[in-house]
Amino acid sequence: MKRWFPWTVLILLCLPVAAMAEPGLAALKVQPGADGSETYTVSIQVLLFMTALSLLPAALMMMTSFTRVIVVLAILRQALGTQSSPSNQILIGLALFLSLFIMMPVFDKVYDDALKPYLEEQLPATEALQRAAVPFRSFMLGQTRNDDLMMFANIARSEPFDSPDDVPFSLLMPAFVTSELKTAFQIGFLLLIPFLVIDLVIASLLMSMGMMMLSPMIISLPFKIMLFVLIDGWSLIMGTLASSFAV
Repeated sequence: MKRWFPWTVLILLCLPVAAMAEPGLAALKVQPGADGSETYTVSIQVLLFMTALSLLPAALMMMTSFTRVIVVLAILRQALGTQSSPSNQILIGLALFLSLFIMMPVFDKVYDDALKPYLEEQLPATEALQRAAVPFRSFMLGQTRNDDLMMFANIARSEPFDSPDDVPFSLLMPAFVTSELKTAFQIGFLLLIPFLVIDLVIASLLMSMGMMMLSPMIISLPFKIMLFVLIDGWSLIMGTLASSFAV
């Protein structure tokens, strides 16, 4: 054991010298192409991919149907008056998988047009990224109101757009989220009306019976749950949300 110790110390001391003698790190090498483009090494592509994963939650909310679905489900829980049932984890899970179902045509098109050719080394990373943005742009433009798009265009003082393809993502994304919030609150308003009627009826009955100290929410909760179950509310909500997107 003692005779190996000097050699181990010598190797450890030589490692920094070898690192300094290396002309460059493989992860930072960029090779210029003949046509003026730049090709990155595999390691830097992995680095960029891991960086993009950190933006995945923001992209999930800003570019998919997740925002509308989760807002409607949260308003539904508030209308039922069940406090924390279903829990936040269940609502997020429902919104996530319903958004996956809604966005599946978009994901399939991204895979066929961009991801599959890139994995088969038929497209460079930059062109694959541009192709992947086209289906998302079409989906977002289909759900965005023109008024919201023009509002952000006026705020940014941008030039008039000749075609929808000229709309930059910096304008399309906030306009899309604003339109999604408007649509979600419109659906939520329609959900609140029948449950509000039940609350008013129960409150009026309690007032007429002189039971003013009893909370109407305690009495109306079983009736609202019964109504929601009898009309098969979950199927209606899921079907309405899925059909409200023109993919």
